[in-house]
Parts: sequence; C-alpha cells; structure tokens
Amino acid sequence: MEKPFFELKDISKYFAKVIANKDVSFSVNRGEVLALLGENGAGKSTCMKILYGLYRADKGEIFKDGVPIIIKSPKDAMRYKVSMIQQHFSLVSAHTVTENIILGNVKGKINWEEESNRIQHLADKYGFSVDAKKKIKDLTVGEQQKVEILKALYLDANLLIMDEPTAVLTPQEIDNLMNFVKDYSKQGNAVIFITHKLKEVMSVANRIIVMRNGMVYGNVNKEDTDEIRLSKLMIENSIEELEKPKVDELKKEVCVSLKNICVKEDQEIPLLNNISFDIHKGEIFGVAGVSGNGQQELCMALCGAQKINSGSIYLNNKDISNLSIKDRIGLGMAYVPSDRHRYGLVMSMSLAENILLKTSYSKQWSKNGLIDKKKLKDTTNGILKDFRVKASGPFAIAKELSGGNQQKVIVGREVENCGDFIIFDQPTRGLDLGAINNVHSAILSEKEKGKAILLVSTELSEIFTLCDRVAVFYKGEIQGIYNTSDLNSEKIGLLMAGYKNEGESING
Repeated sequence: MEKPFFELKDISKYFAKVIANKDVSFSVNRGEVLALLGENGAGKSTCMKILYGLYRADKGEIFKDGVPIIIKSPKDAMRYKVSMIQQHFSLVSAHTVTENIILGNVKGKINWEEESNRIQHLADKYGFSVDAKKKIKDLTVGEQQKVEILKALYLDANLLIMDEPTAVLTPQEIDNLMNFVKDYSKQGNAVIFITHKLKEVMSVANRIIVMRNGMVYGNVNKEDTDEIRLSKLMIENSIEELEKPKVDELKKEVCVSLKNICVKEDQEIPLLNNISFDIHKGEIFGVAGVSGNGQQELCMALCGAQKINSGSIYLNNKDISNLSIKDRIGLGMAYVPSDRHRYGLVMSMSLAENILLKTSYSKQWSKNGLIDKKKLKDTTNGILKDFRVKASGPFAIAKELSGGNQQKVIVGREVENCGDFIIFDQPTRGLDLGAINNVHSAILSEKEKGKAILLVSTELSEIFTLCDRVAVFYKGEIQGIYNTSDLNSEKIGLLMAGYKNEGESING
C-alpha cells in the first residue's frame, strides 16, 4: 500500500492554558486536495503552522512518504517542498513582484531581467494576470494573493497549504483560484485547503477533515457527504434562523447624510466621486462592489481617517465633515474595519485593553481618577460571552486568538460603544458559519434598536440577507441605489462590472 505523501500523527499544541491541538492525526496524498474544515479557533491553522515550521508541536510526529521528518522552521519546510499561503500576506508593498518573490531565495549577483522573465513566464503558465515588474502597493488584493502563490511555485513546492485563501477575493477571483487548485493537484502535487466555507469544500476538495476544539471530528470523502452533514460535524451550537426585524416607520428619519463627497489625491483619478446618499434610522444600507472600488475610502471618510476634498457629511443633522475621529466617536459613531490587524486591534495588548482603547478618555471607565478595572473586566467578559469568543479570559493577549475570534472582539466592542450609527466593513470576512450567524444577529439587533447601519460587503448573500437598500460602487462612483428586493445576483454582478442603467435606480 502506498504511503501518504505527508502525515501528521498525534500532534498536540498548547498555548498557556488553551488547547490548540490535541492528538491530531491525518494525512494527505499526492494529487489530492484535502480540505481542513472547522470553526474559528478549531485548531486548523495551528496544526498547519506546525507542518510549515512556524510553531513547534508539544507532542507528535510528521512523516513524508512514511519517513519521519523534523520541521523546526519554514526553511526546513521549504527543503521538503512545503509552502504555506497565510491569511495575512507577507509582502513588502514598496517592492516589485519580482523582488518579493526572490527575496531570501537568490544569492550573489542578481540578473533582474532574467528573474523577472522567469516569474512572468510562471505567472503566464498558470494564467495569473500579474505584471512581474509592478510594485505590490499598486496591485489589488486578489493580485497580491497570486504573488503569494507564485512565491510557492517559484520554490517548486509540491505541498501547498492555503489558509482561508478566498477571504478577500471576489466571486470571479474565487473561481480562478479553484481552477488553479484543481490543475495544480492534478500534476501530482497536494493542496491542504483551510476553510470554513462549505460551498468551497464541496467544489474543490477530494477529502475533508473536520476539526472542532483542536481535535479531528471527521475524515470523509466528498462523495460520501454533503453540506448539511458537514455543518453538523463542524458546529457545536445550532444555527438560529434569522429574520429581518420590521422597524417602526416613525424611526425612519435620516441619521446619516452624504452630499457630493469627493476624495482625490493630488492629480490622480478620484477615489470617491460625487457620492451622495442618506441612511435612515433602523435601516441597513449596503455597499456592494469588487474590492478596491472606493469602499474603503468611503468608510475612512465617514469615520474621519480620510480627509474629503469636497462635499459634506451629516450625522443627526450636524455637519461632521471637519470633525476629528475622537469627536465622531463622541457623537456615537462606531466602526468595524475590514483590516482587523491594522485598524482594529493592538495585537500585543490584552482583550480588556483593546476594549478600553477606543474610549479610554471616557468617564465610564474612571473611578477616583483611575481605571475602573472591575467594570472593564466585567464589560470584556460580557462581550466574550455574548459573541462566543474562544479566549482564556479578558486578559488574554489579542494575538493569541484566531483571526475569527479577534474579529468577534472588535464587533462586540463597536456594538457596545455604538450610538446612532455603526459602520460594518467586511464584518464576516474570514469567519465560520457560527460566527457569521452571531455577527448577523448583532447587526439585525442594532437595526431593531433603530440604529443606522452601513454594511460594506463583497459577499452578495450577506447583502441580500441583511440590507434594505444597496448602493453598487464601481471605480469610486455609485452605479445606482436599489431596494434589495429589486436586485438579483446577475443584475448586481453587471453593475459591479461597470454596467449602468440610469432609469432603474432609486434616489439615495
């Protein structure tokens, strides 16, 4: 009988009192796409980081072709032709595609033209539309992910670990990635695909490992299962049915109003051009579009991090266009950013400190001139409980949590501090089914309280499920504003691609 290509046997890993992996055993074969499925904090990424040498297992062994191997670092992993594409890219934005790919992999005098041609040939071979001479900062998120894959292909990897690879991609980019994964495995390579999206699992995987609480709960062939069975294996808590609450029409006064907003850097094309719309109290206003079409700039302009060149922003009839971020927070504006590491958390701080940071100047945390630690601890514990955050407690360090649990902490903090208006920018990116359900429940709860909500999402299912109206963005402009009930996937897809029908949209 043929030995597995790679095998993990009885792998255990502990972080302080938290069990990340306990006696995890599974294998992957040549020519196979193995999906690693589980909720946030289930231990998927941890055991793959052990295989890639980023972590050392406290117990267990790794085998290649039946022979035990020792992987102490990524350098060791690369020697065994193992490569990993992580959720958060490790690219130097000021350098070119070529410079990023050869960084640390080429010694001596470099023939730049030769290396650039080699990488361009590799990109063309796999159908990646990436210019090897372009700088990373000038690429879209989807293109940056292709660069990460090219790094692995450049090193001739034959086991590719992909951690939540579709979290930041558009539907079209996801299709292209799936085709690449299938073609790559057919060439005798192996792929371990870490995800929580059941649709992707059934689309690309040959076999599925289901993890929960750091342990393996299932090992099934795709043809022997379906999405319903997998979800039951994956999720401890049942998914509650969501129903969009009906909000009293009396609450429908305008809360937020944007009038002719423009954002432009120097002589470049406007990042936002003539953006106007209103958001009513008790309304979820969606913004749909392919990433990089002005959604981020819109959120930044609203929260005060991006200066607007012209136009006005009103919150409860007050002009806030020139107010600071602190002043806008003081007026009750909350913001869940799309990049949790860059804008949402200080990773080296505890969860309680991160809860405090946003409103540290507020009297709510003060007791005799000092921080009321008991109140802070109780508030943090409440957020951890309400949002089912897997953490050892309020003083756990943020970087010790899985990405999904970090996101739940941010959502909990912003909901806790929200006044009348809350911005959700990709709030469920990288979350599992249970966590998505939890966040959606929180969003609908805020709607029911009469809050005005801006929801930016590239997930069309999320837009259709939650939003009352939706504005479709393309190249910094609004293609139209529609009642969600008047749209379908085909129509919204055309709008996202630049098609515009002047007679169909409703007023903002």
